[in-house]
Amino acid sequence: MANTKSAKKRIRQNEKRRLRNKSYKSFIKTMTKKYLRETDPEKKKELLKKVYSAYDRAVTKGILHRNTVARKKSKLARLLSSGG
Repeated sequence: MANTKSAKKRIRQNEKRRLRNKSYKSFIKTMTKKYLRETDPEKKKELLKKVYSAYDRAVTKGILHRNTVARKKSKLARLLSSGG
């Protein structure tokens, strides 16, 4: 258990950030699943833009690492081009 006032505050801040990050990651996963389930090519392209935007926002906010996002975006693009 933390002893100093600053350490206690840091614990509170970390918990708040952990929950915020968890929520955003969950949102991204949901968006990705919607994209993967979609069958209409036009809607699929539109959803891909939204998923890309969500991933880019996660990098900006420091929730995900940029290389992780690049890998995931690349995978989604490959699936779109292969018709999957």
